[in-house]
Parts: sequence; structure tokens; C-alpha cells
Amino acid sequence: MRNSALLRVRSLGAAPAASPAASTAASGARGVSGGSRRLGRRVAVLAACSVLAVGCAKAGTAGTDTASGSGAGASSPVKVGLLYSKTGPLAAYGKQYLEGFKAGLDYATKGTGAVDGHPIEFVEQDDAGDPAKAVSGAKELIGKGYKILAGSTASGVALQVAPFAAQNKVLFISGPAAADKVTALNKYTFRSGRQSYQDTLTAASFVGDAKGKKVTVLAQDSAFGQANVAAVKAVLGKEGATVDAVLAPPSATDLTPFATQAKAAKPDLLFVAWAGETAAALWTSLNQQDVFSSTRVVTGLDLAASYPLFGAAGEKISFLNHYFAGAAGTDIEKAMTESVVKGGSKPDIFTPDGFTAAQMVVHAIEANKGSADDTAALVKALEGWSFDGVKGHLTVRAEDHALLQPMFQVRLTGTGAAAKPTVEKVLPAEQVAPPVLAMVG
Repeated sequence: MRNSALLRVRSLGAAPAASPAASTAASGARGVSGGSRRLGRRVAVLAACSVLAVGCAKAGTAGTDTASGSGAGASSPVKVGLLYSKTGPLAAYGKQYLEGFKAGLDYATKGTGAVDGHPIEFVEQDDAGDPAKAVSGAKELIGKGYKILAGSTASGVALQVAPFAAQNKVLFISGPAAADKVTALNKYTFRSGRQSYQDTLTAASFVGDAKGKKVTVLAQDSAFGQANVAAVKAVLGKEGATVDAVLAPPSATDLTPFATQAKAAKPDLLFVAWAGETAAALWTSLNQQDVFSSTRVVTGLDLAASYPLFGAAGEKISFLNHYFAGAAGTDIEKAMTESVVKGGSKPDIFTPDGFTAAQMVVHAIEANKGSADDTAALVKALEGWSFDGVKGHLTVRAEDHALLQPMFQVRLTGTGAAAKPTVEKVLPAEQVAPPVLAMVG
């Protein structure tokens, strides 16, 4: 990273202060200045209200000049809370998101970590993929005056945090969570990643004429899985396909029964929507059931660690893809890669989601001259904003806050550690744009 001395990071709540991720987040950060210590004493007064949940941050009053800094001096920090999966089944995705956020913040602030002289100070809250834990963390942050929240690795988390953020008039930028319901959920909620409908439209690009074909969705019975079923029905069902689903409990570890059901359905197309640590067990089961010889399988290409799991079958699968390292070939992707590699890691599927979130946070604060006090103004700054991101040109659709972006058709070649993806086709943002929705709240 470039000069990151102003990126002040602290760890709150469930995230252990001594964890490796917390140590990474703290690297390069300086101690708090005398002015910030005085600020901290004021925040401590607000924190005393946390026993009343958000009683001190009720709708219209969440956040004060003390929290966002506009009235506390030219160099007072703007505070951002990151609610993401630091631990839990989606921790690998959460790590990518955090690394991307740091790189994006460095890039968007040109290495200063500040906007108009106001340092952007972020803290991490580990939701562990648990919606209840995430809402508790959001309460704590909002109770302390935070008016910008970002993160949510899991769809179930995003769908619980978003209404709470709206209730308290706080800007919420959801991350890798792909559930379509996050779009247009309320005017305070945005997203920095793709959504299931964009995945489905990418999958549909492999099908051709869907009329009369049978499509089976194999997914986890979760917000993410159900969103994919709904999206496939909306896209391919509308084009004349018959769509059914095989849903597995997210906690299931023996996935052979579900692979067997998927094969027995005899679909023309099996659309697999899966996330998390059980992916290896799923693909092993599908291989054992010889599903690939009897039907065309389309799935999303997951994180790099999953590539070897497909084995020889990987070359038989049609992959849709949100992102893999090197997919975009943009200058911004190169900047993100350099930053992440310098930090000792590598970009992966959800690194751009963190990077984009940081771009959105910085843009909203810049538009408000270094302040996060006026949430309505932050929202206005993001609505309709078009900008260059890691994947190419992105647009925050004003009507419903969908993030319009290109997607990829990908081929995986090689097996084991030699398995590598290549882009077969780039689908422009307009081809995979979800339908415009009316804002719910």
C-alpha cells in the first residue's frame, strides 16, 4: 500500500483484538492523536447508551458531529463500520473483502487515507455469518454514532442489517451478499458486489433457446440459494423452461443424497449455486454420481482454492464468473493487485467487492466535503454514480441501487494445482442488468 499512516483501524465486539486478521488490519496504523483522544472520550459517552440498543441513535439522530467529525475540527476522522465474516463458514470471503477494502481506500484517497483532511477510520465487527450477531454489531456501531456501515459477506446478514440501517437513517453498503432482495430494499442500502440475477443472466447466456427445457437448481436452502432459485425461475422460466430445485440444508456435510436427487431429476441443465466450506464435498458427490456425463452443468466459478476440487470434470463445466484474479485487465485491477500482493495476499473472487465499497464510501464523503453527518446527502451522492472499478465501468442505478457491471463466461483448464481459469467472453453490464425494481422503503 501507499502511505497508509492515516488508515486508523480498531477492532470491536466479537473480533478478538489479538487475532491475525486484527493484527493485519492494525499494521501501519498510528496511535490516536491527542485531538482524537478527546474525541474518544466523547464517543465513550455515547457508548454508555449502548445498553439501550440504539436509544441514543434513533431514526434521524444516529451519529453526531463527534462521530463523523464535521464539527470537531478540520482533521477529525470520519468513521466507518465494517460488518463482515471475519470468522465462520464464509471467513475466506470476508478476508478477501477486507483486503479489497483496504486497497480500495488507499487507491481512492490517493494514499492519504483521508478526504478533505479528514482521516477515514474504520473498525471491524465480526458477524461470523450470523444475522443476529450482525444486527447486534450494527446496534453497537450506530449507538456510537457511526453513520456508514459496509460489509455483509452473507445474504442472510445483509437482509437483516439493511432494514435496521434504514430505521436509523444510516448508509449501508452491502458486500459479497448476492441475494436479489438487497436491491431496492430501502433507499439507504447499496451494494458493492453483484447479485444473483446477474449470475443467472450470465448462466442463461450458455443455454440458448430455453423453451421446453428442464432446469434444476442445486443450492443450499439459504437466502443465497433461494435467491438463485427465484432468479432462475424469473429468467429461464419466463423463456419457457421448466424449473425445479434441490435444496440442501446449509449445515449438511453429506451431500450425496442431494447429488443423487439432482441426477434423478434428469435436467437438460443443472445450475449449481453453492458457497462456503462444503463446496469440496458437493463436487466430490457430483463426480461420484457421474452427473457431468448426463447433463450440462453451469455454476459460478468460486474462489481460487476451489479450482482443484473439480478435477477432470472442471473442463466439462460451463462457468459463469463474477471475478477471478486477472479477469478484468484494467488499470484499477492492476493497482488493486499490487496493493493486495504487497500486503502478502492475492486477489480473489470478492476482493473487488471490498475495493468497490471503499470507492463508494470515499466518493460519498468527498461529495459532502469530508463529512458523513448528512446521510441523505451521502445517498444522493451515490445514486446514479458511474465510475471505473476493478471489473471495468460500473454504475449505481439510481432507481433501485443495483450495481450494474460486466460479468464473465469462464473456462477452467488443467487439474489439481495446475487448474487455471481463462475468460471466454465478457458480458457487458447492460446484457446482465437485472430488471429495475421499485424502491421498497
